This record gives sequence, C-alpha cells and structure tokens, in this order.
Amino acid sequence: MTFKALITVTLRPSILDTQGKAAEHALEQLGYQQLSNVRIGKHIELLVEANSALDAELMVRNAAEKLLSNPVMENYTVALQPA
Repeated sequence: MTFKALITVTLRPSILDTQGKAAEHALEQLGYQQLSNVRIGKHIELLVEANSALDAELMVRNAAEKLLSNPVMENYTVALQPA
C-alpha cells in the first residue's frame, strides 16, 4: 500500500525562534501589529510503501527522529493519508 506522509517540524517552545522573531518584526513594520508569536517550521511530504498504516507511521516516525528533525530542539507531528 502507498501512503502520503505529512510531517510538520517545529522548534520546541523553549527554543528561541530567531526566524520567527524576524518575521514578526517585519510583519509589525508592514502594519500587522495584531499578529504575534510567529514560529517558523518545516513541512515535509513523502510517499511511503508499507503493508499497513501502522508500519508506515512507524517508518516515518523513525525517519523523522533520525534525520528529518533534531529531537533535542524540535517537535514533529506525522499525518498519514492514502496516496
């Protein structure tokens, strides 16, 4: 079976997001004072060949922990859907 995996990687709340702060400051300069707490992350999509959704999710989580995210500084979420 083929699944599409959607992975979202974000910095942990305790980690200063310098890109987010820079974007927040730029938004303020553009007149968007009502927008705040900007956090910047990564969105990753990939296809997974696996026997089941559980196998696919385990494979993607393993890849996210080993390569696609930095577990010390980042959190990630995984969503699967049929491809």
